Amino acid sequence: MSGLDALPPLSQVIAAHGLSARKSLGQNFLLDLNLTSKIARQAGDLSACDVLEVGPGPGGLTRGLLMEGARHVLAVEKDPRCLPALAQIAEAAPGRLTVLEGDALDIDPLAHLTPPIRVVANLPYNVGTELLVRWLTPKEWPPVWETLTLMFQREVAQRIVAAPGSKAYGRLALLAQWRTDARIVMHLPPSAFIPPPKVSSAVVHLTALSAPRYPADARILERLVARAFNQRRKMLR
Repeated sequence: MSGLDALPPLSQVIAAHGLSARKSLGQNFLLDLNLTSKIARQAGDLSACDVLEVGPGPGGLTRGLLMEGARHVLAVEKDPRCLPALAQIAEAAPGRLTVLEGDALDIDPLAHLTPPIRVVANLPYNVGTELLVRWLTPKEWPPVWETLTLMFQREVAQRIVAAPGSKAYGRLALLAQWRTDARIVMHLPPSAFIPPPKVSSAVVHLTALSAPRYPADARILERLVARAFNQRRKMLR
């Protein structure tokens, strides 16, 4: 064996590097490479694409993306403990993986990539919705990315794809469906993660529309819907 196939199982990787998921960083590790490859496949053919991954942890999804043929992956990781494990993957896939240490909220990782670009990530739960809103509300549209394939807690995923008028419909659904086609493509039980979270997860696939469904200034709309749905919650209490 050589390259990616020669890498040790992820359970051995986290043991060798003494890794454990930190709640403060919103971490839950995916160790099943069959699952991570399946998630990668939801993003379509990646052979001609640069892929952004945020919060790779020990690299389960990273390995899935590379095994499914991604041209190049940029993995943005805030936790320095995970960098040696990611460096091991980069060595096994020469020229196809770049690891950027930092907080995705503080940098613009998309600026480091060459189109076509797809975003595929098991987002840390404490920054997932904020990153999604940023990716949905750039000033110019269409965006630099073609699709977002993102894992969220199931309740958040359901809010993204909620139908207008439904109880779950709110800010995330309005912003997502304004500029993208959004659908849930996978469900994952808590047992798929280390440590198992208290809730199930789901993968949402969002495809950028060539033009928004109606004209609006992104920043103004985002502020308006945030106020409107906050007010609705207050009225329902």
